[in-house]
Amino acid sequence: MDNDQFNFDLLGYFSGCWCYIRVPTAYDILRVTMNQQLSGILFGLAAFTTWGFLPVYWKQLHDVVPFEIICHRIVWSCLFLCLIISFQHRWSEVRQIASNSANLKKLCGSGLLIGLNWFIYIWAVNTEHVIETSLGYYITPMVNILLGFLLLGEKFNRLQLMSILCALAGVSYSLLAYGDLPLFALTLAFTFAFYGYARKKIQVAPIPGLLIETCVLLIPALAYICYRQIFFGSLFFVDLNITLWLVGAGVATSLPLLWFAAAARKLKLSTVGILQYLAPTIAFTLGVFVYREPFDWHSGITFTLIWLGVFIYCADSIVRTYRF
Repeated sequence: MDNDQFNFDLLGYFSGCWCYIRVPTAYDILRVTMNQQLSGILFGLAAFTTWGFLPVYWKQLHDVVPFEIICHRIVWSCLFLCLIISFQHRWSEVRQIASNSANLKKLCGSGLLIGLNWFIYIWAVNTEHVIETSLGYYITPMVNILLGFLLLGEKFNRLQLMSILCALAGVSYSLLAYGDLPLFALTLAFTFAFYGYARKKIQVAPIPGLLIETCVLLIPALAYICYRQIFFGSLFFVDLNITLWLVGAGVATSLPLLWFAAAARKLKLSTVGILQYLAPTIAFTLGVFVYREPFDWHSGITFTLIWLGVFIYCADSIVRTYRF
């Protein structure tokens, strides 16, 4: 067979194969991208909606002292996270993180921060401060920007500075109007912002990291549960409904985190940044219209200033994401 005949046969062979090979078109790529974005948005909506409705969950435990609730939350979160890690076959990640003493020390610190944040949140919800918790999570992104400036040397742009000033104006107005600071809101915002800063410095995956953080708090949590059961009595194992709500705290804590992690992988940071305001908006709506917490015109001015800061923050995120 001469070379020309060979080349002709080879060309014919590949031409025949071409009939069975479908080259992805721009439409195919767009469809895959849109499917990823849609699933990411659905995961994000599931996560932030669940977090927004958490006050309803904790209200079911109003007869239990907040510190006991947080201890049960730690214990059952730890167990549920162990199940997730086992299902995902990620124990090697956990061992790798735990073998690094520097990371382990940092996770001990971040575990204390998230534990404090959980406790403050439950305490606030069960003492009729749901609206104030929403205020705290509205201003958290602005606190993140402030910490980035103070601790990481990051620079403000004009819109970021305006959003921080609006948040500061809202908090200052609340101080002038009521004579005291919204301590629940500020504590929630700063503990969560410092927690985010700590986790940024560690650079570990969310689920294995949270498991180690809850393991750090597990022994003290179990000790307090036993202490309270022995010396003061507890509704755990006595009231079936409360027992189920306490056990379910592990699912309520861990499942939204799984959804959030899935959303963060599929969506742009600016999209996640906008979706995050769904949670405090739901909490605010619950506080005002369901639980009928006090909300006068001073509160209205405070929240208007905060919402203006939120709007500017979101606008800045969108501008920076889609800038060409």
